[in-house]
Amino acid sequence: MSVPMLKIGAVLSTMAMVTNWMSQTLPSLVGLNGTVISSEGTHERIVSGLYPGSEEGWQVYSTASDPDGRCVCTVVAPARNLCKRDPRSRQLRLLTEQVQNVSQSMEVVDLRTSRDLQYVRDSEPLLRGVDGRLHTYVANPRTLTAKGLQELKGQMSQLRPLLSVVEQYRLDLQTLATLRLELLNLSFILTAIQEEIGAYDYEELQQRVLLLETRLHSCMNKLGCGRLTAVSSPITVRASGSRFGSWMTDAMIPSSDSRVWSMDGYYKGRRVLEYRTMGDFTKGQNFVQHLLPHPWAGTGHVVYNGSLYYNKHQSNILVQYHFRSRSVLLLRSLSGAGYNNTFPYSWGGSSDIDLMADEMGLWAVYTSIPNAGNIMVSRLDSRSLEVLRSWDTGFPKRSAGEAFMICGTLYVTNSHLAGAKVHFAYHTNSSTYEYTDIPFHNQYSHISMMDYNPRERALYTWNNGHQVLYNVTLFHVIRSDG
Repeated sequence: MSVPMLKIGAVLSTMAMVTNWMSQTLPSLVGLNGTVISSEGTHERIVSGLYPGSEEGWQVYSTASDPDGRCVCTVVAPARNLCKRDPRSRQLRLLTEQVQNVSQSMEVVDLRTSRDLQYVRDSEPLLRGVDGRLHTYVANPRTLTAKGLQELKGQMSQLRPLLSVVEQYRLDLQTLATLRLELLNLSFILTAIQEEIGAYDYEELQQRVLLLETRLHSCMNKLGCGRLTAVSSPITVRASGSRFGSWMTDAMIPSSDSRVWSMDGYYKGRRVLEYRTMGDFTKGQNFVQHLLPHPWAGTGHVVYNGSLYYNKHQSNILVQYHFRSRSVLLLRSLSGAGYNNTFPYSWGGSSDIDLMADEMGLWAVYTSIPNAGNIMVSRLDSRSLEVLRSWDTGFPKRSAGEAFMICGTLYVTNSHLAGAKVHFAYHTNSSTYEYTDIPFHNQYSHISMMDYNPRERALYTWNNGHQVLYNVTLFHVIRSDG
């Protein structure tokens, strides 16, 4: 009888690895490899951990070991750009680009010569008329009258542009001959290179890599939840807005919604900007505005399944605002929850109630007087906003910089300033807690919003007027039959 064997391994499931072979989607996040303008007015290149650079060679997607420490599975795949770093491949690509440039130049010249030739054809009757008159006047000069001379001058004046057209046509013919010769030489070089590297069949290799990437993508999706072990370097997406605010994408799984929302400020705000894609958000273009019927408090907002969930200003009322219908679907009080800076995070900002979403659904993080200011975690029904279950974490909320949920676990940072780290974790599945020491770089020294998005497995933060992403590394427990 086969006995199921528990295989525990550290599976590096950072989005940096996943999106290395999903780099055509996000855009969504996206568009993230563009150029943005920083608050100082300088241009900076977004170095996105979501899209690893060409210097990275082979990527380890997952590893696992049995209880005795023996390796049971190691999956590796070449980075998408591995083949591009082959010198011959680079030479081939450069030559191909040259051929394309020559071909485009030939098309331009061919179009111009065709146009010039048509002009010559259209001028042919006038040219024949002038030629006939000149022959007549040469044969019999007495027939040349003042009126005839004037008409001849007029016709010659009409034919004057023909000289420049003919000259351009002659030059274009020479250019075409040169381009054809260059194209022929390039073709010989290309043929030689293709014969040299043909044995590698790069096209077939690329198809095999794409197939492997698809299988790995499916495998990663099956891994499910894990425990946070590391946070990546920050990825600055944009510098916009005031010191405090929030930004987000829809956290519903699965979802094809690529919109991005931005909410500037924490006090009595009502204006929500909706961008079509992450690329549009980074450029600050293609957005629409929503004016909420009720102002918000804090920055603990979340978009889930097409609706914005937020805390109504100066109350413990939760609001569900549906973007497509531009209407409020639900208002419900979070019983006993403090508000109006009664129990905020350490940075203040009316951050008493923090709404968030993870792989398990919708959550509220808050506290109340009966809980002595310790963080409460409540799982919410997204359709009714009723509390399904609550946990008292025992961690004082005023000592927390920010908090976020991953796979049913609440992670709390010890500060919103420089030097912050993920300091505390509360596991709702077992009602247990532990102290952690997971550092991350607080690049702009004042985080007023930090939320996890389970679709992208990334942390969204608003850091002193900058919108910043962090990738996460999760530790997975892999179960399989022996």
